[in-house]
Amino acid sequence: MSLRELARVVQTSEVTVRRDVRALEAEGLLDRRHGGAVLPGGFTRESGFSQKSHLATAEKTAIADLAAGLVEEGEAIVVGAGTTTQELARRLARVPGLTVVTNSLLVAQALAHANRVEVVMTGGTLRGSNYALVGSGAEQSLQGLRVSRAFLSGSGLTAERGLSTSNMLSASVDRALVQAAGEVVVLADHTKLGTDTMFQTVPTDLITRLVTDEPPAHDDRAGTELQALADQGVQIAVTGASGSQGGDQGPPARRAPLPGPRRGHVPLREPAAASERGRVADLRRR
Repeated sequence: MSLRELARVVQTSEVTVRRDVRALEAEGLLDRRHGGAVLPGGFTRESGFSQKSHLATAEKTAIADLAAGLVEEGEAIVVGAGTTTQELARRLARVPGLTVVTNSLLVAQALAHANRVEVVMTGGTLRGSNYALVGSGAEQSLQGLRVSRAFLSGSGLTAERGLSTSNMLSASVDRALVQAAGEVVVLADHTKLGTDTMFQTVPTDLITRLVTDEPPAHDDRAGTELQALADQGVQIAVTGASGSQGGDQGPPARRAPLPGPRRGHVPLREPAAASERGRVADLRRR
């Protein structure tokens, strides 16, 4: 949980919260992370959906707004599980001719009444903590699929290891989603920058673009992590949500300068919409 959220919940200043967090860490009751704190055992512990859905809500909203602008009419995409991707799905309902492949019940629910959007669910076993389909059934249903983009979130993001999560089954499905996509867009608010968890899902060299919010001024590590990601060829799109007080949309977004092409990287040509739909149709017939 971020210091900002802690201060809001207990109705005190971030300075007071930061002091108390140091004291609790000294007693072994929590682990400090830049800009926040987690319970001990942060590499394996994962928050439930109800807790995640109330964290960094303004930031997630602004990230979803910016990410939705990357999606074009008639595209076929995959969208992974998570509270930020759920926010993205709510905005994709307005994109005509879109095909969305997902393993998330929450993403599918957000698009259920979108008349101009076709939703394709993977198979798999339901993981109740995040309402996602996982396991071999989910992974096998993605074999042979090809779409233009994958939109994913996770538990942590570092320049060294890329995107990661605390659950092995979720990580395996996310890897399968990545294999199906021409490019990978990661949605991660600033509290996840510099956080490393147990299972890698997307190595840094496979991340095409990161959509995130502006880290607080005192969060030097998040800023350093953003620079390190950009240095490795990740395109960075940053909103101004961390300074907002909530609402449906944060302040206007800005885009960081895009780094040059990666060494040895050959841009992928996005398949035509009709071709993408044919491949998705094959998935449904399995």
